[in-house]
Amino acid sequence: MDQISPERSPLPSTSVRLRELFLLFVKLGFTAFGGPAAHIAMYRQEVVEKRKWLDEEHFLDLIGATSIIPGPNSTEIVMHLGYLRAGLPGQLVAGISFVIPAFLLVTGIAWVYKSYSATPQADALLYGIKPVIIAVILQALWGMGRKALKGPATAAIALGAAALHFLGVNEILLLAAGGLLMLAFSSAHLFKKGGGVLILLPLYSHQILLQKETPASLSRLFLIFLKIGSVLYGSGYVLLAFLQADLVQRLGWLNNQQLIDAVAAGQITPGPLFTTAAFVGFLLFDFPGALVATAGIFLPSFIIVTLTNPIIPRLRDSAWTGALLDGVIAASLGLMASVTWQLGRAALIDLPAIILALVAGGLLLRYKVSSAWLVLGGAGIGLLKTLLF
Repeated sequence: MDQISPERSPLPSTSVRLRELFLLFVKLGFTAFGGPAAHIAMYRQEVVEKRKWLDEEHFLDLIGATSIIPGPNSTEIVMHLGYLRAGLPGQLVAGISFVIPAFLLVTGIAWVYKSYSATPQADALLYGIKPVIIAVILQALWGMGRKALKGPATAAIALGAAALHFLGVNEILLLAAGGLLMLAFSSAHLFKKGGGVLILLPLYSHQILLQKETPASLSRLFLIFLKIGSVLYGSGYVLLAFLQADLVQRLGWLNNQQLIDAVAAGQITPGPLFTTAAFVGFLLFDFPGALVATAGIFLPSFIIVTLTNPIIPRLRDSAWTGALLDGVIAASLGLMASVTWQLGRAALIDLPAIILALVAGGLLLRYKVSSAWLVLGGAGIGLLKTLLF
């Protein structure tokens, strides 16, 4: 873990590194709006460009590695970064620090919702935040694309993934296809020398531990979210399908309107969308439910990252796994581009929003302004516009 960048001076003490991780990821936990694509862009700016904790290629490898395992990928990247910086304690500090702000905010919204049967109005904040997020993502895509798209093959995979995602093709299929295609493009003889591609998808029946109209309990709540955290691949928004199937259709613990409101709470707060679990848990069992549901959905990620982090450098050193990661990364960038287009259509709704995005992009590229400050500035501009007009 201490060999991230051999060109730098010796690392500070473990306690100093843990404090650095805590302060960085608490800050990001309060400011990382916009979903996984925006989160990744912010991480890149903080740990690759600003702090230089690792290089671009290693950062891209982390994106590729988390793309082929279940769980909240952007949060898993945080855990990987913590592990690289300060071992297992760093992984725990980084992951928990990033999740806690969103957990507290979502739980607070759930308390208001449950007490007054209404969700907070965040239109003004989101009006100013969304254009900034588009600029942040585009800047990250530009920087990562120059490094990751190494030739016609990876460029074709990225473009193909973006196009097919528009047509509704499953994200996991696109990532797997990108890796396999890159293997084929890179060298057909890799298959003749032995080895292969094995992506283990945990296949659990959705009926496990679930029966129609089962009485709600904390233990069952924990097991449901533990299962979801273990098997959910793709965008955080796939969470909606899992929750609807388990909690609405099979168990009858929530209705569809409550589920939609839970996902909305996860959307309007910073940090991982998976903290939607806290909202659901609070509706069912108040604060203990929020805590249990959040622990259940994130626990698998802590375990998976601990097991996979030490082998990521070896994945890059291997010819066939290196090619696989190149393809997965290219497909991931294509998916990010597709998501950015969709987000952009919803965010850039008028001329002031477009101008805000352009100004934010200029500040990022020309002056390397922190994306956290830009997000806060965008929120302030959104509130100001609402007050004045």
